Amino acid sequence: MNEGNRYLKVVAWSEEDQCFIGTAPGLFHGGCHGPDERKVFEELLGIVDEWIAIHKKNGDPLPPSTAGRIDDFLSGARTAAE
Repeated sequence: MNEGNRYLKVVAWSEEDQCFIGTAPGLFHGGCHGPDERKVFEELLGIVDEWIAIHKKNGDPLPPSTAGRIDDFLSGARTAAE
């Protein structure tokens, strides 16, 4: 299994930015953006792999897995919006 599969990846349309935003919450802050959802997701996959490689190169432990925790992130987003 690719270690990147351990992390939630989100690509969503941003009305404010008028483009798709890709991020991997829990793994890194920031992300990527662009007008094509599929290309943003592909770029995001590469960023996740690069981030994992950087952690390994520096001898830093990887953050806990976020895969399968979508409800944790959605409940936080709902709380912030309320």
